[in-house]
Amino acid sequence: MSAKLYDAIDRDILKAIPNPSKEAYEIKIKIPEFTFLGVKEQPDFANVYLTFYPNKKIIELKSLKQYVFQLRDITVSYERLINIFYDDLMEVYKPDRLRIVMNCNPRGGISSKLTIDSDWSARGGDEKYRDWAYGGVDDNWQVLM
Repeated sequence: MSAKLYDAIDRDILKAIPNPSKEAYEIKIKIPEFTFLGVKEQPDFANVYLTFYPNKKIIELKSLKQYVFQLRDITVSYERLINIFYDDLMEVYKPDRLRIVMNCNPRGGISSKLTIDSDWSARGGDEKYRDWAYGGVDDNWQVLM
């Protein structure tokens, strides 16, 4: 069987449900078993943390689980994967803010942490939240100073 590449990731798996509130609030989601195949088709593992400020839609968690499950058979670098994941979530849910932190498990004695935040001006954001400027959040969702 030939490897599936990142262009095989199906964004249509992600489903939205209407936001039950018009008030501002934050949703935090932890994905502790985020797995995919690295570029050498060896399994890679990560803990992924989503910080989500909804607009009109919220994430249906079952569809997020199915979306993540499909990644187990995808061969992709984690640098490309976090960007695809971000783009897919932004496209489907159109949140006021989305922050993704991906803590990759060590391979060969080296671990990596990748972060994308829609609030960054480099990502088109207004930099209105500014909590990322203080170092982001740790694994316990505590703001790092």
